[in-house]
Amino acid sequence: MTDTPAPKPGRTLVAAGDLLDFAAALLEKGGLGAEDARTTADVFVWAAQRGVDSHGTARVPAYLDLLAKGVANARPEITVESTTPAAAVLDADRAPGPVALTAAAKEAVSRARTTGIATVGVRRTVHTGAIGYYVSKIAEAGLVGIGFVSGMPNMGYTGVKGAAVATAPLAVAVPARSHAPLLLDMATATIALGRIRQARVSGTPLPEGAAAMEDGTPTTDPEKAVMPLPLGGVKGSGMSLAFELLTSVLVGAPIFSSFHSDDPQGRKHRQNALLIAVDPSAFGDPDDFTDAVDATLGTLKELPAAEGASGVFYPGERSAALSAERGRSGVPVAPKVWRELLERAEALGVVPPEPVGGAG
Repeated sequence: MTDTPAPKPGRTLVAAGDLLDFAAALLEKGGLGAEDARTTADVFVWAAQRGVDSHGTARVPAYLDLLAKGVANARPEITVESTTPAAAVLDADRAPGPVALTAAAKEAVSRARTTGIATVGVRRTVHTGAIGYYVSKIAEAGLVGIGFVSGMPNMGYTGVKGAAVATAPLAVAVPARSHAPLLLDMATATIALGRIRQARVSGTPLPEGAAAMEDGTPTTDPEKAVMPLPLGGVKGSGMSLAFELLTSVLVGAPIFSSFHSDDPQGRKHRQNALLIAVDPSAFGDPDDFTDAVDATLGTLKELPAAEGASGVFYPGERSAALSAERGRSGVPVAPKVWRELLERAEALGVVPPEPVGGAG
């Protein structure tokens, strides 16, 4: 057993369960129903436990603002339309992304149990949160999960002046038996928008080719950077455009063309998504599949590590270990985020949890 690591200076350590209860209570006070509030909070705490701070509890105040402004619908009437057993479109009615995509993941799993593979498109949601969460839920059910998201253009496109496409993410989760599931969760951008903001605060130069000014000129100066550049240049920008076609256009709710039109509604915040569930039993014995996944991951980890490398890891392995550790010792919350949460708690009449360590 290892000693509990101390949180970074100034960070507050909060038990994962307490943080979940706290975030859910805040979101419920913000207008969400109790079940939807807990679902949304679970997505945030899941990300925080895995070290994805940009999609963790820092999102709670932002979601409270989305609810207060009516951008997100606190009481959505979610509907599911389908003309074939293997596919459906979930109209989110501007529900928060965690509410809409959690429902879509359940729908995809249920349908794939019968059809072998199922696809659920999500139309008219608001900020999906960490897409890795939803495909992980599919993997927890023993199925392979695949997800795409497209949103408001905020990233450069090779050869275009200014922001053109979205930092559209892709996630894949594959269940295993003795290993943590493989979880590939990536954006089509070189860096996240949040990292640009963090670099601006710290005064740290950005990596070469990672961000650009408003006119699309690359820059390493965080004060001048306003958008990330696509990962791999034409590869990242091409993937983002493809995901717009596979999500927004496919479900009849285009974002890209509307955003770049003269329609003022084109700039209204919204996101679309596509979740796919694949049942390994449709291809053979599911136990043989998970055994083979384990063998594949085990083979990778037994390969000789390169000089200077701390080990050989597959996607999702280290974040799963970090999640388990933080589940035992507590989740560190950055000073600014903790202050914001406490301020919202006071305003909404929510009692915050007692920290288990760090500044409190």
